Amino acid sequence: MVIGFLVIKGHFNALAMTKFRPCIDLHQGKVKQIVGGSLRDHGPGPIENFVASEPSSWFADRFRNDQLTGGHVIMLGPGNEGAAQEALVAWPGGLQVGGGISVQNASGWIEAGASHVIVTSWLFDQTGKFQTQRLEDLATEVGSDKVVIDLSARRVGEGWRVAMNRWQTPTDLLVTYEVLDQIAPYCAEFLIHAADVEGKCEGVDLELVSLLGAWSGIPVTYAGGVGGLDDLRQIEEASGGRVDVTVGSSLDLFGGEGVAYEEMLAWNEERR
Repeated sequence: MVIGFLVIKGHFNALAMTKFRPCIDLHQGKVKQIVGGSLRDHGPGPIENFVASEPSSWFADRFRNDQLTGGHVIMLGPGNEGAAQEALVAWPGGLQVGGGISVQNASGWIEAGASHVIVTSWLFDQTGKFQTQRLEDLATEVGSDKVVIDLSARRVGEGWRVAMNRWQTPTDLLVTYEVLDQIAPYCAEFLIHAADVEGKCEGVDLELVSLLGAWSGIPVTYAGGVGGLDDLRQIEEASGGRVDVTVGSSLDLFGGEGVAYEEMLAWNEERR
């Protein structure tokens, strides 16, 4: 088993193309775009790039009308369950849901209309140690085909360490080929935020994208730092088209100035 981002694993698929996936980030019951590293339990509040006047269902309905699938609804902290449910009602079966997911509530979210549940923090104990049995239990409860594992990570040296608790707490898990191979059988996809650049619209972590693209496994969606269409082109090139992307703060739908929502629809249409 080779660990690290300097070794290419798998084979290149010339037909693979990076697709845009939508997102609905919820904080205090509202659709927001937040600088990822600013989410804290204590101290100054998060840095908000955007706060929507429209409800979550408005965005979900827009994505449904445009047939955008594979998007995610993320509950950033408590008080977001109602808004998440509204989004799922508007686009049943079209959105994944994450934030506070555990084996106790996962089936309920699937029954509420989520296509998948996204899980991170519950897979670790309070010290940040990965709990394999919890992942096995979750996959058994809803089926591995309904599970997305969020391995959002922060850079440490020449690698990336998964962070839990809204990216505040480092864990014992590194993003490596070996780790991806070990946990991929228990899920349908990976969602990976580059937490250090999330929400900044100042460029993506291309080394992380390259690692994810070189790994030949289940689908992967990357998020973090996209500021314009050039970043999407770089993601597609660096990953060989094998990594999809979500765009948040730079999207005009969320008050951004870097990418127009219509451009994202055209991007996907060109890659059908």
